[in-house]
Amino acid sequence: MRPCFRAEPMLAVLVNAVMLLAASAVRAEQPVLNAAPQAKDWADLARLPDWSGVWTPNISDQARRERADPLPWQPRAAAAVAKLEAAEQAGNPKGLFVNCLPESMPSWMLITHNAMEFLFTPGRVTILGEADGNRLRRIYTDGRSHPADPDPTFHGHSIGHWEGDTLVVDTIGVLPETYIAPSEAVGIPNDGDLHIVEHIHLAGPDKLQDDLEITAPHVLTRTWKTTRFLFRQRARKYDIVEGVCLQGNFSERTDAAGDSVFVPTPQTEAGNWLPPIK
Repeated sequence: MRPCFRAEPMLAVLVNAVMLLAASAVRAEQPVLNAAPQAKDWADLARLPDWSGVWTPNISDQARRERADPLPWQPRAAAAVAKLEAAEQAGNPKGLFVNCLPESMPSWMLITHNAMEFLFTPGRVTILGEADGNRLRRIYTDGRSHPADPDPTFHGHSIGHWEGDTLVVDTIGVLPETYIAPSEAVGIPNDGDLHIVEHIHLAGPDKLQDDLEITAPHVLTRTWKTTRFLFRQRARKYDIVEGVCLQGNFSERTDAAGDSVFVPTPQTEAGNWLPPIK
């Protein structure tokens, strides 16, 4: 008598094999993020403009542009800004960043008073800031697109490409709570759907220009265009140092066991220090 074979196990094997092949094909079609750089990728960096060194913002120009480039606020936003401006002129500024949250985009590039530096690596430009625990921005230049549904962050998702010696940066996915701020005492949340386009390029041997186009449909009546400048500092005194915002909220003390500890420092609502509690 011939042995009897059942077709079901063989069919299951074939189905599994087809599914594995299909899954492999899908994996092969998915884009590879952060691919290993090749020798050519490193060599191509030498063709980019020289943005090395430490850069400091032109603070006086920031103040001038606050007056010369008024933001096109919507009426409700304009009323909120007017109250903040009045408080600042009365000597009682709110202080937007006393809670030590990041200045975020776009305020970091608009009003920062701290030094920063630019790091070029294959597929990415990284901006490193001195303040707030050495904050950073990652600008991907490897050809990727924005995520279809980005998770909002303080600095958003930035992709860039080079047009000659100009870095063109497109940023979305910024938290709606982050400020659009013309000064450290005046600014309101962007309220979502924020879109920032930057054209960054050398305007001189040691002068970097950032042309910003800021679209915030919930608080601005139109796209706001403005420019900020950074100056390269070669002197040793301008080296990047560690900056931790929250450290200012604590005093250095020694506890009963003789250990060095941080203890909270009393502060006003505006972030000014009060005499320490003894």
